[in-house]
Amino acid sequence: MDVFFQSESSPALLILRLCLAVVFFAHGSQHFAGWFGGRGLKSTVTNWNERYQIPVAIGVIGVFTEFFGSFALVIGFMTRLVVLGLMIFMWVAMRKGHWGNGFFMAHGPGSGSGIEYCLVLLLMNLALLVGGGGVLSLDRWLAG
Repeated sequence: MDVFFQSESSPALLILRLCLAVVFFAHGSQHFAGWFGGRGLKSTVTNWNERYQIPVAIGVIGVFTEFFGSFALVIGFMTRLVVLGLMIFMWVAMRKGHWGNGFFMAHGPGSGSGIEYCLVLLLMNLALLVGGGGVLSLDRWLAG
């Protein structure tokens, strides 16, 4: 359990963790609750199922990981588990939704976005997977 909760004492990991929490809360709340112009849970997972052949149960798990994982990141609880789930979520988003559009986020109106943004989020999560939640994380406190 120490390996799971152990964390570097770097404040950079705290900053990274909080920034990711904001991004995944905002994006997850679109998928989960329909806030900020989103579709909400039912419409999101139905769309993913029809458009990308992602099973509904997997879509629900992804949305829950994205939305509720953001709260876990704020307090630094189970950071490694949460970011592993978010990394998988980003990998699926890259492969299913963005891969065919190339690398860059914007190619012009109506052309779709590439993998750039998802890749950056995946790599930010990787940093937390390696380093842990950083200072002021519940994980660090639990590791003692």
